[in-house]
Amino acid sequence: MLNQEDYETIQITKEDGIAVLTLNRPERLNAVNSTMHSELAGIFSEIDSDPDVRVAVLTGAGRGFCSGGDFGPGRNANAERDSGLTMMQEARRIVDSMLDMEKPIIAAVNGAAVGLGATIALFCDVVIAARNARFGDTHVKMGITAGDGGAVIWPLLVGVNRAKQLLMTGDLIGAEKAGELGLVSEVTDEGEALNEAMLLARRLADGPPYAIQSTKISVNKLIKSLSNLVLPLSLALEEVSMTKEDHREAVKAFQEKREPKFTGS
Repeated sequence: MLNQEDYETIQITKEDGIAVLTLNRPERLNAVNSTMHSELAGIFSEIDSDPDVRVAVLTGAGRGFCSGGDFGPGRNANAERDSGLTMMQEARRIVDSMLDMEKPIIAAVNGAAVGLGATIALFCDVVIAARNARFGDTHVKMGITAGDGGAVIWPLLVGVNRAKQLLMTGDLIGAEKAGELGLVSEVTDEGEALNEAMLLARRLADGPPYAIQSTKISVNKLIKSLSNLVLPLSLALEEVSMTKEDHREAVKAFQEKREPKFTGS
């Protein structure tokens, strides 16, 4: 059963078969700290087993959807590196649980969806974005491999070569361009993404559950086959990249608000 008391960084509301999950660290643009990472690894399985929920909507509090991993001044880089294996296991569980989840999940993207934020948005079944939304997998800008799902979902949505360009540069793209490329299902006026997502959620919640869920499972079989091939390698490479000097320099530069100087070490 999905209960608010089990979650610190995700706000949960449930009503009439719809669960709204709000990433709730607005002061950090909903950046993913270790607590949110662990909560994301478990919440999708709990939704699936909750008999009161037929559809979930995922959104972010405040000005953004999710700005990716939290590399701010409060981050203990050494502690996170020491627990890298656990973090990678959680990263695999986030992707697997989203793909295994039978109930539909709709992303309502307000503002930036970056890094892991882009990954969890794009692994949702439907992505509805406000015109001010931006998408990008910025792992490389932090000197790390795009390992937590980006190498799986971006090629499926935009094609292999375009995905490689976007993943290797870490460039951000706006909602309109994201719609043209196939990353986004629908673009709405600023401030309307959640409202549009709720309208679709209502339609799905009122529809035939078995037909809807079995259709999703069938399509996700394709994504899972690619994920099982790519994700173990990409996560292993990401773990290695976190030991590199380039990553340490990127984190330091981010905290000092300057451009990093990468050396290839």
